[in-house]
Amino acid sequence: MASRKAKIIRKTRETNIEIEINLDKIFPVLISTTIGFLDHMLELFAIHSEISFKIKASGDTYIDDHHLVEDLGIVIGKVLKKALGNKKGIARYGHSLLPMDEVLSYVALDLSGRFYLNYEVCIKFQKTGFNYNLIKDFFYALASNACITVHIKMLKNGDSHHTAESIFKAFGHAFKQAINFRSEKNILSSKGFY
Repeated sequence: MASRKAKIIRKTRETNIEIEINLDKIFPVLISTTIGFLDHMLELFAIHSEISFKIKASGDTYIDDHHLVEDLGIVIGKVLKKALGNKKGIARYGHSLLPMDEVLSYVALDLSGRFYLNYEVCIKFQKTGFNYNLIKDFFYALASNACITVHIKMLKNGDSHHTAESIFKAFGHAFKQAINFRSEKNILSSKGFY
């Protein structure tokens, strides 16, 4: 079985990002993006999907967090796509219904090679701290660059931090299901050209 790992470095005038991933190794998880809240969310994704994730990133956060959050979504999407390779033998689909105290979220995904994002989440905007509206931008960039279909739905709202945690943990569990191997080593598709 080929190793499912990848590394991508992307430098622009706005951001500097280096990401290394191994889909078949649980640790280490080393994340430093200069945005503490995002480090926490990405660590939750890595731990709950049981993958090794190394991220070192910085950007023009003196303006705001948007460029760095969106560019991280782009690069994470590309590195996931690269690590998945031809996807032979994987389950392809994953889903998770995940509670975080008073919050309940649902994430379903398909590693289909086709991009789609459905994001039905209402998180209250706050003037200080992390801009929770950027979570949708992050997942849009990730899903479009990984070429995957992702549905994220908040079934019960509550504390904004808990809502974000629930989403990232659920995404991790759904992703873990989707990348697991089946007994058959073909691509799970009826198209017939795999």
